Amino acid sequence: MVKAVFFDVGNTLLYPYPSVSAVCKEVLDEAGYDHEAEDIDAILPVVDEYYEDRYREDDTFWTSEQKTSDIWTGMYAMLLRKLGIDEDAEDLAKRVYDEFGKASRWRAYDDVKPAMWRLKEHGLKLGVISNWDKRLESLLDGMGVGEMFDTVISSAAVGLHKPDPRIFELATKHLRLEPADCIHIGDHHYADILGARSAGMEALLIDRHDNDAVDADLKTLDELDGILGW
Repeated sequence: MVKAVFFDVGNTLLYPYPSVSAVCKEVLDEAGYDHEAEDIDAILPVVDEYYEDRYREDDTFWTSEQKTSDIWTGMYAMLLRKLGIDEDAEDLAKRVYDEFGKASRWRAYDDVKPAMWRLKEHGLKLGVISNWDKRLESLLDGMGVGEMFDTVISSAAVGLHKPDPRIFELATKHLRLEPADCIHIGDHHYADILGARSAGMEALLIDRHDNDAVDADLKTLDELDGILGW
């Protein structure tokens, strides 16, 4: 019997608001740079690939607050340089990073709160396990969703990262449960699915973006009811 459900955060519970490109544009507008969101969107795939390369090379940066910050500011600085902004790239990149530490820059998917309440009504405990910086808990609180979770584990706060099974084991210990009693839901096969299963936890892959190449278990959290047999 499932006693708890854990969740990843980005692309599972939350998405950038209104979008990464829109936030970047706002920061650039305030600094006097005129670039359209479409120009930024055109470069984002290159930035995403840079992140994936770094992730494959050494994903332990998620265990350090400073290294996590360095990775993200480095990504944004690269984006800005590709837009032709060189002199202020580092400073503006830090401003973008700071923006994404604010609750106002994120939104929960429409199905999140209803799903959380249904899970709680069935007596399940809820938790978050995410490769994220130490701002995660205050961010969730600022969005009004933090109170729904019985524990929130961010990699930089505990010095462990997904897919290391120890971060999943730590989360279950916080709830005084065994991994076999829990399910973890996330959007990344390597970090979420392999990581959770290596700890003895069941795992479900969610695909929020209708990616045909992804063999997902669910596309919305509304599908959880059927999976759990309700």
